[in-house]
Amino acid sequence: MDGFELNKIAGAVLTAMLVIASGKTVMDIGFQKHKPEKAGWALPVTEVKAKTAEPEAAFDAKAVVALLPKANADNGLDVFKKCMACHTPDKGGRNLVGPNLWGVVGRKIATAPGFNYSDAMKGHPGTWTWEELAKYLHGPTQAVPGTRMQFPGVKDNTDLADLLAYMRKLGDTPAPLPQ
Repeated sequence: MDGFELNKIAGAVLTAMLVIASGKTVMDIGFQKHKPEKAGWALPVTEVKAKTAEPEAAFDAKAVVALLPKANADNGLDVFKKCMACHTPDKGGRNLVGPNLWGVVGRKIATAPGFNYSDAMKGHPGTWTWEELAKYLHGPTQAVPGTRMQFPGVKDNTDLADLLAYMRKLGDTPAPLPQ
């Protein structure tokens, strides 16, 4: 018996095993007594009860403005670093995605030279008072619906007051603090 004969015998044995195994599999599929209710596996999961979310308290800009006399402008610079991705704070600085913020406190809303404001900002009347800035920086899309500013806002009142104290420095003469 040579190697060729041994290969034929091994091939015949493997083919017989394949036919038997595949035949059993086909019969199991064809004569299955019940179909699964759902595809996949049932995982042991315990139900987690959702906490009832307390409604968020309404933002009080006057509370932030009241913190301004004691606010820390150096801490405000740290908060302002997030803003520098879209805004420049320098006198005569260029507009980026957002307008240059030099002299913003006390400036009429949507009037930074050379910046193309959204229609929502153009239609928002008034000037950037401490209270208006606090409202806007706390939640831009809530303060001016339709604004293009996609910043989530500064939610902590102390950080917001510190940011406003820093922004007070962005001008030829510091804007007067509220009384």
